[in-house]
Amino acid sequence: MEKEKIKVDLSWGGEQIINVHGDVKWIDRPFKVFSHFLPSDEQLKAAEKLAEGVVRGDRFQTLKGVTGSGKTFTMAKIIEKVQRPTLILSHNKTLSAQLYREFKSFFPENRVEYFVSTYDYYQPEAYVPGKDLYIEKDADVNEEIDRMRMSAAFSLMERRDVIVVSTVSCIYSLANPVSLKDMTHVYKVGDVFKHVYELEQLSRMQYERNDVVLSPGIFRVHGDTIDIWPPYLQSAIRIELDWDEIKNMVWFDPVSGEKQSTQEFFTLYPAKQFVMPKEQVMSALDAIRKEMEDQYSLFMNTGRPLEAERIKTRVEYDLELLQEIGYCPGIENYSRPLSDRAPGERPAVLLDYFQPDFLTFIDESHVTLPQISAMYQGDHSRKENLVKYGFRLPSALDNRPLKYEEFDKVAGQRIFVSATPGKTEKACSSQIVEQVIRPTGLLDPEIKVLPSEGQIENLYGEIKKCSSNGERVLVTTLTKRMAEDISDFFANKGVRVKYLHSDIDTIKRVEILRDLRNGDFDVLVGINLLREGLDLPEVALVAILDADKIGFLRSTTSLIQTAGRAARNANGRVIMYADRISEAMEEAINETNYRRQIQMKYNKEHNITPKTINKAVQDILETEHKNKLQDAEQDVQIIKASYNLLDPIQRKKYVKELESEMLKCAKDLNFEQAVILRDEIKLIKEKYNL
Repeated sequence: MEKEKIKVDLSWGGEQIINVHGDVKWIDRPFKVFSHFLPSDEQLKAAEKLAEGVVRGDRFQTLKGVTGSGKTFTMAKIIEKVQRPTLILSHNKTLSAQLYREFKSFFPENRVEYFVSTYDYYQPEAYVPGKDLYIEKDADVNEEIDRMRMSAAFSLMERRDVIVVSTVSCIYSLANPVSLKDMTHVYKVGDVFKHVYELEQLSRMQYERNDVVLSPGIFRVHGDTIDIWPPYLQSAIRIELDWDEIKNMVWFDPVSGEKQSTQEFFTLYPAKQFVMPKEQVMSALDAIRKEMEDQYSLFMNTGRPLEAERIKTRVEYDLELLQEIGYCPGIENYSRPLSDRAPGERPAVLLDYFQPDFLTFIDESHVTLPQISAMYQGDHSRKENLVKYGFRLPSALDNRPLKYEEFDKVAGQRIFVSATPGKTEKACSSQIVEQVIRPTGLLDPEIKVLPSEGQIENLYGEIKKCSSNGERVLVTTLTKRMAEDISDFFANKGVRVKYLHSDIDTIKRVEILRDLRNGDFDVLVGINLLREGLDLPEVALVAILDADKIGFLRSTTSLIQTAGRAARNANGRVIMYADRISEAMEEAINETNYRRQIQMKYNKEHNITPKTINKAVQDILETEHKNKLQDAEQDVQIIKASYNLLDPIQRKKYVKELESEMLKCAKDLNFEQAVILRDEIKLIKEKYNL
């Protein structure tokens, strides 16, 4: 006889089928793309080829798509075809947020989650031996991002139709999903509710009791009613009792109190991700204590009593908290003994929450892959000093991000996405699928190479042609001095020109870019205009001076990306001024010409006339400016958190570090942060009369 079943719609989407014995089976909706526009033939072909590769079992593939070709939509169509849980890995928060919004719109019926660093600012625990300076961990947790991180982890534990857009935060240590699932608690209408046990269980799950104010991670008790606000949800649940039996469960808005829906079955997850069953914590205490005693003996035997007493005091305090409440600040530093891992064994990370057949997209892979490779070493070198000087046990070294080879083993099947894939992607991919057709019909710009002798006079003539047609020009140089001198030369000849480099104030820089688009001047001269991250459709000519020089700004990738500045304009073209054709130039020219041939052939076959992209000026600039300012201000707060400004000596050290950091930022062309640092220095000096 088939068991009785109850169908429940959950507040965060999806459906459950529960039988009377409490067994759960998830009915997940298939991935389905919703879009207001139809995919192009090339997008469909690219999606089909890559999806076939995934089904075939290809471990690595590459989607090589030019800017503006709709790579994100192609990724969505691949997910729709293969029907697998998916991780989309990006190299920064800004791009991740953009991808998250796009995939939310593509998949409104599925779970699209966002997993980035939970901190608005973060000062990691550190020790500087040369200054005998211990820096305590300090952080400002963004509660909304923390909620979204938890939602991502718990969604992956419950269902398959999940897409997670993440930064490299996904390779950092998290609670083991098996241990976390052991800490879940199930509530079902009709079940017996044992008051003392149930309230103790909530406390073990790190929910705090507050009978007055309800906030995320809080529960309150009013007679026969218990309200719980899970921190990973935007709604709270009210459990109504009839003596010792659950009579009813209702979702409600915790702010307005408005009822939303009833619930017959509910699974509650812990309020914090580093929470473990009490039995598991208790079994680890002896291992932590023994490690502490071994480290204490090591310090004493080597004549370092200060470090010995330091580690003993710190660990004994943490052990008391773990024994009493099963949690302590910095519990993640004990993750190795708590999870019973061997020394050197990798920690659990978000990737472990996925089903084994999940798919990974690595966006802008030429930047993201090197970033993943660099995470472990930086974290390890910082923690080595903490262990060496008695601030942490050696096991804290295993609370870390994954090494690249560990990431490589656990990440599963990957599709690299980039307009300029690196050697790593090219070498390991079973197939590289190209997507070079833009829906607008725009071509990659034509590239012409001219001798550097007489380059300024030649460029002047080209600028006059563009100006007469109402078009803009970008000129890239290798030094600030050259940018200023060229600007002065053209200005003296009556050209409307401005330069842009690290000495320009942040606000002024934004105004310059806006004015260029508005046509207040015609020519912008800069060093690394790639840093702006803006589309400039009005730019019809990009001039690259000293294109044959060797260096980052004249690498193949940089040349292709710089040339792409003219790819938003139907008349876009590039002039490289050089005395020879370098290897990087040759590769960039060949790649661009190859793309142009394909694009022109497609346009001819489909009778498409390229059209310049039209985009609002103000919105783009304001968004980009706001994002960069937020990043710069966050960095200042990280530095500031390390000093006590009430101490005159600390104030001077703070200003000195700011000045050093400002000069470094200016040298690296990070002028958003340099200006913010300069303003902070001025503010501190005026406030304290320094």
